[in-house]
Amino acid sequence: MKFLSLFLPRRVLLAAVFVSAFFAVSGAWAAELEVVASFSILGDFVRQIGGERVNVHTLAGAGQDAHAYEPRPSDARHIKRAGLVVLNGLGFDDWLSRLANASGYRGALLVASSGIRPLAMRDGSHGHSHDPRIDPHAWQDVANVRIYVANIAAALIAADPAGADAYRANAERYRAALDALDADIRATIARLPQERRRVVSSHDAFGYFSRAYGLAFLAPVGASGHSQAGARDVARLIEQLRSEKAPAVFVETISDPRLIERIRAESGAAMGGTLYSDALSAAEGVAPTYIAMMRHNLDTLMSALAVR
Repeated sequence: MKFLSLFLPRRVLLAAVFVSAFFAVSGAWAAELEVVASFSILGDFVRQIGGERVNVHTLAGAGQDAHAYEPRPSDARHIKRAGLVVLNGLGFDDWLSRLANASGYRGALLVASSGIRPLAMRDGSHGHSHDPRIDPHAWQDVANVRIYVANIAAALIAADPAGADAYRANAERYRAALDALDADIRATIARLPQERRRVVSSHDAFGYFSRAYGLAFLAPVGASGHSQAGARDVARLIEQLRSEKAPAVFVETISDPRLIERIRAESGAAMGGTLYSDALSAAEGVAPTYIAMMRHNLDTLMSALAVR
């Protein structure tokens, strides 16, 4: 400041001092909290609550399958300098815990699904889980996301106490949007006749959605989209679809569509469209946020299942 005083008028210097003091008190110049999230949906939750105070680095990004994610050396560097690391838990992204330990990270590690009542897998085929009987896709029930939000908000406040008011306000705003989404899904599906509430998806990622909203999903493979479907299981599913006259089959963005196309062709069910289960779309796509993803899925389901 002494150097500047040789060249600047006194009133300019006083203004500069005032502005510097204002930003120091308000925290507007405070460094952003670095947060690492395991996959795109979880990253969106953190962004919604963290707002401008956080910089979120998502490891398995838009369109990437966290089930099959292979960590890179740069991931360890991001984790080591983070102020908070967030994973889903329920066996979905155990690789992140191991990566955080290997990177030398000593900060907080948040399991965002803590407190959620887990759903048992129907076939115990989630190959990446520490417990293959647990379905990790808890975010498919919007009510569960309120628990995610509470856990993330508490962790952000602990890591950045100066931002507590902002985090609480953002969380409350987001909870209101989630409540509206949950009500819309329930009201929309309630209009479907019972015989139209059975569909097939590429892999078993919609168990929580089914439990919450009363729409039955059948799948040829387990909760990991990379599980192998046996010929006998596929034949049994096709026969079931023929007998029950399931209205439609759906492919998911992270799955190989060839198996679902075979099931569609042999069962006679219509192709209902593409659903998002484990990953968001890119920013320019139809599902760049969790709420947009759920609304897209609802619209896609109803377009195929609604009685015309």
